Formats: sequence, structure tokens, C-alpha cells
Amino acid sequence: MENQFAVTIEGDVAKVHLVGRLDATNAPALQDKMMTLKDQAIRKVVFFAQDLAYIASSGLRVIIFAKQKMGAETQVYLIGAREMVLDVIKMTGLNNFMIIQDTYDEK
Repeated sequence: MENQFAVTIEGDVAKVHLVGRLDATNAPALQDKMMTLKDQAIRKVVFFAQDLAYIASSGLRVIIFAKQKMGAETQVYLIGAREMVLDVIKMTGLNNFMIIQDTYDEK
């Protein structure tokens, strides 16, 4: 299956655009991509989730991995998530360490 994500780096910000589903079919590839960023000076990881319809536990692990491996000072954002995705994030408690917003301000 083709990866349904795109990762771009702009300065010290990693932007992750998610589309469709983040599950066992594509989460390992995203985690591999995130692993390549862990030694860079990433200050923010921004997950754009407007087009994400579903997130499985394997997708949640990628978000946790991003927070753990990028460092304690790295901020993790979830932008524009649909209600179903937000419900899963809140049920797991991940909302306690993420900044959840409807839109992302580039500042």
C-alpha cells in the first residue's frame, strides 16, 4: 500500500501530513521516517490530521515515538483532527502531552 503521509522539514519544524488511515499498513513506514529525524534539531513535530479518517494503535505509537525520541523539549501538535480521531487521542490520554488545535500558526 502506498504511504498516506508526507513529511517535510522547515527549519526546526517537522510537518507530517496524514491522509486516510494511519494503521499497521503504513505506520511502520512513518515511524521509520520519523527515526531519520531524531538526530536533527527538531523543535516541533506537527501532525496535520484534517484528512485523517482513522488512527489505529500502531498510529498512536508513532505519535508517542515522536515525543519520546525527539526529546522532552520538542512540542507535538495535532492540527485539524476529525472528531473520531480526537476521541481516540483523548481516550488514550495522548492529549495530555500534545497541543491540539484546529489550525496551525507558523510562529
